[in-house]
Amino acid sequence: MKIAIDAGHGYTTSGKRTPDGMREYEFNRAAANEMRDLLAGYENVSILFTHSDTRDVPLKERTDKANAAKADVFVSIHANAFGKGTAWNNVKGIETYAHDSKPQESFALAGAVQKKLIEKTKREDRGVKLANFHVLRETNMTAILIECGFMTNQEEAQALKSAAYRKTCAQAIVEALAAFYKLKKKLAPDPAPAPSPEPEKLYKVQVGAFAEKENAVALANELKNRGYSVIVLYE
Repeated sequence: MKIAIDAGHGYTTSGKRTPDGMREYEFNRAAANEMRDLLAGYENVSILFTHSDTRDVPLKERTDKANAAKADVFVSIHANAFGKGTAWNNVKGIETYAHDSKPQESFALAGAVQKKLIEKTKREDRGVKLANFHVLRETNMTAILIECGFMTNQEEAQALKSAAYRKTCAQAIVEALAAFYKLKKKLAPDPAPAPSPEPEKLYKVQVGAFAEKENAVALANELKNRGYSVIVLYE
């Protein structure tokens, strides 16, 4: 299973930020990284990133990359905004998009992801919607686009800035993908067996074999200090 993860926009995209300055890409990228780490725990899953931390990758380049890699599913992560994005307002919630030209699988996957996101984040459910977004239209595979909250809502903006919320969104998306595609978690490796205890070593020190009794006693004491069992024989 090859999953293309697309963190929408980039650090330099103009206008894509909260009124107090958090860039949308900061959230998108963090959630994408969390998804990658979580999906590493499943069997036969490979990850493709279509975004870049150094530039805002054009939309065509993103979809071309996913198509060339023959990805099985395309997941684009975003944070929403209402109005011009320069002022706070009360619009809030999570919504997931599919394209109406795609097979029913896209709409079904969008529904599964939306349901899991609402369940885990407790945010307002804005539902599954159809849209003519490039990344949904021009991808050859099942594709969805997720809006994980409004940057223009103060409460949701604070959540979007937090590591905990980013991880929660990633967990919800991954759990939905795993259930939808019946992904299997990797088995934990068996713990290494405990080393067998060394057999106890018993030394017999025959005093009569030494020219001086003190030498025999000194050897016996040295062996005891090293953890050995010692019997001193005087006859």
